[in-house]
Amino acid sequence: MTVPRVFVGPVGPASDAAVAEAVRRAGGEIVETASDATTIAWLDWERDRKAELAHVLHSGITWVQLPSAGIDGWIDAGVLDDRRTWTTASHAYAPIVAEHALALMLAGCRRLGEAARARSWDASMQGGRLRGATVAVVGAGSIGRALIGMLGPLGAEAIAVTRSGREVEGARESVPTAQRSSVWPRADVVVLCAPATAETRHLVDEAALAAMPERAWLVNVGRGSLVDTDALVRALDAGAIAGAALDVVDPEPLPDGHPLWTHPRALITPHVASPDAVAARALADLVGENVARIIAGEQPLGVVDLARGY
Repeated sequence: MTVPRVFVGPVGPASDAAVAEAVRRAGGEIVETASDATTIAWLDWERDRKAELAHVLHSGITWVQLPSAGIDGWIDAGVLDDRRTWTTASHAYAPIVAEHALALMLAGCRRLGEAARARSWDASMQGGRLRGATVAVVGAGSIGRALIGMLGPLGAEAIAVTRSGREVEGARESVPTAQRSSVWPRADVVVLCAPATAETRHLVDEAALAAMPERAWLVNVGRGSLVDTDALVRALDAGAIAGAALDVVDPEPLPDGHPLWTHPRALITPHVASPDAVAARALADLVGENVARIIAGEQPLGVVDLARGY
């Protein structure tokens, strides 16, 4: 049995008592310095702190738990390598982010954004419903799968769009990313949950938006780079789709005065699908779960595939 010796960074074990408690409860050991550790639980994803992580890595570190669901920022910072196991926090945040995606979907279908901006009574402002809708979930990782599980009880049917087209539990059908153009015309709602990679940049471009029905809503809780923002603004201006509900954007943060802020067909939340207080507790639980898995000789959750970029 291998007992992980965990350094909780970036400032040591006092930086997050909940993580330290979870490590001990799972049977791991908290150490005061990275030099004594076999594992690092890094809790800060600010750009300058990403680079700092590289300075505390040494040959004895076999596993690093990252605090974010995506790894694009860590790749850009030059931190990741193939000499140890890296795990993301995607499993921790999946139910939280999926819940936010569902809220955005409902807000769009019910036209809540328009109603909230209205300054006079307009009984004609009536939305639709999710029951009977076809929802294309692009990216069926932990977040996408959690969302698909929420759609069934609401009577909506999911089409999972994945890299390989593998079968996804709860989805009516699965389609490989290479055939995604066949999905756009059939979707009442398109939800983006995919990671940011070179292959997924502008996954939703002018052609994809033109192929969607006028009734369709686009929801993005993945990464802003999945959408061609300029093409989206043009599509919204033209009424090519019903609207867009976005928790992530490109550029991010969205500049003051950007047309999406005031667009009547757009609903924006400032990358808050995983609120800090809720996410912190979920991350601590995930670290504890992964420590327990390591001790049991099992693979931890959220292992990064560097070749695929997520």
